[in-house]
Amino acid sequence: MKTLSILLCLFGFCWASPLSANIKVEQVAKSSFASVSDIEAKRIILTKEQHKQVQQRARAKVTTKVYRYYLFKSGGKTVGYGILISRKVRTKMATVLYGFTPAGTLKFSEIMAFGEPPEFIPNDTWMGQFKNKGRNAPLKMGKDIPTISGATLSARNISDGARIARALFEIASKK
Repeated sequence: MKTLSILLCLFGFCWASPLSANIKVEQVAKSSFASVSDIEAKRIILTKEQHKQVQQRARAKVTTKVYRYYLFKSGGKTVGYGILISRKVRTKMATVLYGFTPAGTLKFSEIMAFGEPPEFIPNDTWMGQFKNKGRNAPLKMGKDIPTISGATLSARNISDGARIARALFEIASKK
């Protein structure tokens, strides 16, 4: 009986975790794309050639070939894309959702999970600099994105992630 109780608890935790993450994706998507009625989760597994292209376009190190992305739909029509990027900041991972319009404009960036100490989390004002960045914006620290004193690694991680997400968006939007 005790073993059964433990197994049920473990199953409950495993089952509940992805569900709460999806609710947050839905909240973020609906706050940026008002007409979203459906969110479709997809996965990209990059080929060797695509991996090389993403790394060249992003001018950043790409450590995995598997990414999660979302189609934000309204009435069966895609109104936006969400690209989920997880990267190591210092010793822990940060996961950021980058939202794009079908035209390729970076509409938002939202920190979904951050493993480093809270003082390294960029504030909302700094994160807001990514809103409505055009397809050709450099998204590079020191060019159109300023650094953050005391959180340089976080800032670099998020701006590099934005460029990786944009390169992945170009692949995802063609599927």
